Formats: sequence, C-alpha cells, structure tokens
Amino acid sequence: MALGPRLDLRQSQSLVMTPQLQQAIKLLALSNLEIETFIGEALEANPLLDAGQVSREDGGDAPASEVAPDPATADDLIRGGAGEADAPLDLDPTALDTDRDTGDGERGDRDRGDWSANDFGGSAGEAPDLENRSDHATSLAMHLEAQVGSVAHDPQVAFVMRHIIGMLDEAGYLTASLRDLASDLGLPIAEVEHALTLVQMLEPTGVGARSLSECLALQAKEADRYDPCMEVLIDNLELVAKGAFAHLRRICGVDEEDLVDMLGELRSYDPRPGLQFGGSASSAVVPDILLTPGRDGGWDIQLNEDTLPRLVVNRGYYLEVRGGCTSKEARGWLSEKLADANWLIKALDQRQKTILKVAAEIVKQQDGFFRRGVSDLRPLTLAKVAEAIEMHESTVSRVTSNKYLHCERGTFELKYFFTSGVGGGADGEGASAEAVKARIKALTDAEDPAKILSDDTLVDMLKAEGFDLARRTVAKYREAIGIGSSVQRRRAKKLAAMG
Repeated sequence: MALGPRLDLRQSQSLVMTPQLQQAIKLLALSNLEIETFIGEALEANPLLDAGQVSREDGGDAPASEVAPDPATADDLIRGGAGEADAPLDLDPTALDTDRDTGDGERGDRDRGDWSANDFGGSAGEAPDLENRSDHATSLAMHLEAQVGSVAHDPQVAFVMRHIIGMLDEAGYLTASLRDLASDLGLPIAEVEHALTLVQMLEPTGVGARSLSECLALQAKEADRYDPCMEVLIDNLELVAKGAFAHLRRICGVDEEDLVDMLGELRSYDPRPGLQFGGSASSAVVPDILLTPGRDGGWDIQLNEDTLPRLVVNRGYYLEVRGGCTSKEARGWLSEKLADANWLIKALDQRQKTILKVAAEIVKQQDGFFRRGVSDLRPLTLAKVAEAIEMHESTVSRVTSNKYLHCERGTFELKYFFTSGVGGGADGEGASAEAVKARIKALTDAEDPAKILSDDTLVDMLKAEGFDLARRTVAKYREAIGIGSSVQRRRAKKLAAMG
C-alpha cells in the first residue's frame, strides 16, 4: 500500500453550540439570586438593557424588524446531539447556602440575650469579623450538610436533619418549635427530636441548641466535663451573670477553687458556634418557586418575582444612538448589542417557563407530600419527570440544581423530592423508601405491648397495604430508623410499664 498525501470528503454529524446557546443552558442551573447577579452584570455591559417589565408578546421594546430570531431551545440541541452536550455544558455553579426562614421557638432566646462574648473569656475585638467575611466562605449550613451523611444512614432522617439545619439562625441556634417542625413534615415529634439529636452531634459542637444553656451543655459533654456540678452551674447562668458566686458554691456543692475552675471551663466555650462560618447575609436561601393552595383544591405555582428582575430594551436610547452612528463599525456594534439584549430577554423568559414546567410536574408527582407530609413521598426520578414534560433528563437536572421551593411545610431544595422506590405494589410503581420507613414506625408505635409485632408480621401488614417487601428489607429499614427487634421492644415496654 502506497503512502502519500490524499484528499478525502467525509460527512459527519456533531453538536456545535454558539457561546450564547451555551450560556442559555448554563442559565438553567442558576438560582434566582445568581440570575439577579448575572442580570446586574448584563445591565452594566449592555447600554441598551434596562430593568423593567418585559412584554412577553414581543420580547421587549426593540423594533420588530430588528429582533434577533429565536434561538433553538436547549432541549432541541441536546436531542440533536444525543446527549453529547452533557459533558461540556454541565457547569458547576457555586452552591447556594441553605439557611431557611425560621419560626418562633418553644424555648427561643430564653437565656441567650443577657450574655456577650466578654462573658466567655474574650473581648469584643476577638469576635468574628462579620464585615470582612468572604462571600465565598463556607456557610454554616453547607458545613453541616456536608456531615449529614456520616451520621444519618436513613434517607428520611437525613431529610429531616437537612430541614432542621436550614432552620438554624446564624449563631447556630434552632429557634423553631419542634412541634411545629413535626407538624410541617407530617412526622411524629419523636422522629424530629431524634434528627435534632444527630444535628447536635455535628461540628462545631453546640449547633442545634435551643438555648444558651443547652449550647454550653453540649460543649461540656463533648469535653467530658458535664458532671452534676457543671450541670447545676449551666442551669443557673443567671446567677453567673449576677456574680452570685457564694450562692453558686452552695447549690453546686463545691469549694471556691472548684468554682473558679468550673467558671474558667465555662468561659472557654463558644456561646455562638455558628458565627465561625458565613453569616445570614451570605447564607440565606431565598426560594425560587412559591407554592400555595389553589381555590379549586389544587396548587398555585409561581416564580418568586422579588428575586427575579425584568429586562427590557431601551427603545428610546436605541433610536437616539442609531441616529448618531455614522460609521459601519458603530452600526455593527449597536446591532450586536441589540441582538445580545433580545437574546438575553428571550433566554430568561424560556428559563422561567422551563422552571415552572418542571416544578409543576414535581408538585403533581409529590402531591401527597404537600398535603400529608414526608411519609407520602413517592419514588421519583429525573427521567420520569423528563418523560412526562417531554424534556431531556439533563435539562431537568439543571433546572432542579440550586432551586428551592417554598410551601406551607417549609422551604425545600427541588432535589429533595427525588427519592428511590422500593416494594413494588399492584401498580408496579413501588413506594418511596421514606414512606415505607414512616409506615413501619407508625405500626411499631401503635403496637400492643402484649402483642409485639415480629418482622414477619410487619411484612404481612405492609403487604396488605400494598408494600411488597422482603423480611430482610423490613428488618434493615427498622434498624435504620432506630427501632429495636421485637424482643428488645417487648423488654423496653415492660420496663416502661413497670416504671
């Protein structure tokens, strides 16, 4: 075979995207707050853009003859490329922090308000410099959520833990009532208390406390200094504030030297452990989607307009500048800015429609959760939502990234509503693992102490309700949510009855 130069003609298909279309796909993954930043930068870069109300009929105030043609949608491009767009276009925008709105607590700030940094051994100058914190520093919520997987092996417990983490204030305290949290999630208060106990095991020690006393007690336990004397001291912080040391010595049963040592230990603890991380200014999560009950028994879904600025093309300025363009370069520059402005308006409008479409399908699929709580979560995958709304799975993945939905039960990331399915029933669909565990919990809580339910009995009862599970699966889920065997539960309930 001879070697030599030659010319060949070949035909092939490949996915080619303009920078604008790549940006349009990236916009899907951004939250409303990130979009607000993006729009602010666009307003500075393009003099033809103004903040205002967009006319959805013509895409802005630009002359109809000069409006750029509609770009192909991201789904069209991805379908054409058989999914090849995933690798180069799946960007990783900075994750948002996950603080959420907090409610009124049962214990609240009962004994926090009278204490300052000076009361625990440091001057005010040694307190965290809130003004100089980096906007990109790790937030308290991000730091805590990164640890959830190490202590919670049950998806439902992890779900509740993340919800509690989102309710913490910037100092790391939980100001919401556990009863209200349980009601919002549709769970027994005991399960919320268990999740809070796990949150309080995370670093920094003291987060998740509902009062200063509890915060200090958690740190004393961590330091192995929580003996009866220290417990009494922490329970009487108001006497420490008053300087009633003689009274403290009597009620603690210690001498002056021991009391000085205990007070020194107490002052070494951090009364506001959450302030080691980003404050509320950089960690607050503002929901992107608002869900409210509709008058017809359904749901009203809308984007959070407060965090979604509108854009228009400044027609008057455009006409004024066009009249002064005498050179070809100036006219080309103006046409380019006009095309960019029109494209951005259309891309943002398409983004809003896509988010609403995906959110509406999630709400439809998880209607039981919004009405009755986490026990009614259904198994759901990105592919199922994508198929239902006729979009590509990667588009749904981008839409659900860094997006939060606010409803009567709280604020949740859209990713939370995608759960695995187990125990296929008559409909062949199966049930959410969280729903199965919640049902096991309900059955064991309601069992007769004289007739403790065995795992085999639980299997039969669950099967009668449509959960087709193996015995080992029931045992695994029972252990995952901290429920003992039938022998252990029988012994525990006998002891409780005797007490």
